[in-house]
Amino acid sequence: MQEKSFRHLVFTLHRYIGLVVGLIAILVGLTGSLLVFHSEINNFDQQRRIGTITPQGEPLPIEVVINTVKKTYSNQPDATLQAIYLPSKPNEPMNVVLKTKEKDWNENYVNPYTGTIIGNNLKSTFVQKFFEIVYPLHYALLGGDIGYKFVGIIGLLMSFMSITGIILWPGWRRLISGFKIKWNAHPKRVNFDVHKVAGLITAVFLIFAFFTGFCWSFGEFINPMIYAVTFSKQQPTPVSVPIAGKSALGLKEQLKTAQAALPTATLTSISFPSKPEEVLTVSFKLTQEDVDSGESTAYLDQYSGKVLRVDSSLKVSLGDRILNSFGPLHFGTFWGLPSRIFYVFVGLAPLILFITGFVMWRYRYQAKTTNSDRSIELSHSRCN
Repeated sequence: MQEKSFRHLVFTLHRYIGLVVGLIAILVGLTGSLLVFHSEINNFDQQRRIGTITPQGEPLPIEVVINTVKKTYSNQPDATLQAIYLPSKPNEPMNVVLKTKEKDWNENYVNPYTGTIIGNNLKSTFVQKFFEIVYPLHYALLGGDIGYKFVGIIGLLMSFMSITGIILWPGWRRLISGFKIKWNAHPKRVNFDVHKVAGLITAVFLIFAFFTGFCWSFGEFINPMIYAVTFSKQQPTPVSVPIAGKSALGLKEQLKTAQAALPTATLTSISFPSKPEEVLTVSFKLTQEDVDSGESTAYLDQYSGKVLRVDSSLKVSLGDRILNSFGPLHFGTFWGLPSRIFYVFVGLAPLILFITGFVMWRYRYQAKTTNSDRSIELSHSRCN
């Protein structure tokens, strides 16, 4: 295929795929921009409701905090522990989550130094309700599992769009002109320049965001492929083996075992099993990790206390490293605060590119219509 024919094919695909998926991509991009600083906004809203904690020596043992919270649910014997989230900073509360018949997720914010419950089952604020809509709108268009898959397909098409945009970028022939916007030129030229420059600056990062979203949506197919291509072994899902007449071990004993598996790490959260075959999941943060919640985990059999699996961020296969990189690439955390701020604008890129792309298409459509009308007029004049 000749270069001219190839570029024409790429241009045609780029144009019409953009027109088809553009509006959905705009929605996904804008909601993504809103979610970049979701954690900080949520923490600010939380502090506004329950206040800031003043550190007072060493935090209480986790078991003491759990018992304090359970006392408030003494009239609900069916209440079971779901998870515990430890504070990442000295002035933050501990969050103990329980499940009851009325509600699956009862949050209880506790002062880790005194054991005082400073907030539980708080009413949702405007901020929380807002993000409760924005988040599922971003990853599933409020459409559940079907919407989740649909957004994944949009992610794949937008990745293809970004790649074709890079191929079509005019700067490959004249580098300086590829980065130049002639603001004093005709609006048609200005529109084209904005499209090409905005597209090039954000193209790679749009691929990061949209392609990782696609991979997550179709993880049941993508993950095995990544492990196969990288010759990595996918670790089996850990499972507890119930022992007849024996209940689950105490938390204190299990935490000692989990900590021994990652002795230099800091405990960040605990997820409790809700079924007999499920395991106790204990999450840690190593000093080398940037994520507050940590990226290392120990999985324990809830009956024997045996460590079934340890996922250390420092000892992972190539396949796991690739999969673990999806989070920073998708959320823009790979360069810290600067990349996160930049990702706010990356989320706006589909809107800018769609508008400028649509204007370019309109110009071409109008030009074709004008030329067609002129041809008809000429043919009529010749006949007369």
